[in-house]
Amino acid sequence: MFRVARTARDVARPEVLLLRRAPGRILSGLWQCVSGSLEADERVALGALRELHEETGFGAGEIEAYYDLDLVNQFHEPSVDGILTAAVFAVRLRLDAQPTLSDEHDGARWVPVDEAHAEVIWPGYRTAIERIRDDLSDPERAAWFELTLEGSRRPLIDSAS
Repeated sequence: MFRVARTARDVARPEVLLLRRAPGRILSGLWQCVSGSLEADERVALGALRELHEETGFGAGEIEAYYDLDLVNQFHEPSVDGILTAAVFAVRLRLDAQPTLSDEHDGARWVPVDEAHAEVIWPGYRTAIERIRDDLSDPERAAWFELTLEGSRRPLIDSAS
């Protein structure tokens, strides 16, 4: 999740929302992005939006744009003794959007993109933040990654016509 704040001189300043895992949960105290699992027969892109809503309360009213980051992470998870695969998505939220946390997290804060990149632990999170910074901050480039809230590729508008 990210939003684009502006400085006093009207310079774009992207910020990433980091969530702190609550006590009693695996990896408690870890600052992270939204993550989760698919439900049976759930489409991947829709599962990401469901997890976003469950963990932060954000829904269509707060989402300005939804993106497929063209990123799939694989990692070993000792608690299930397996290799997990995660498709990575991003949403651009309204500037005034504030999360309502589930019991999975006990803290949330908006962090400038470079600080978020330096703070997150997992390499996959850093790569996702790089994609937000490098690809989604440019509106022309971002359009290629955009999805509808139904999870379909958003058609590009031909600016030459």
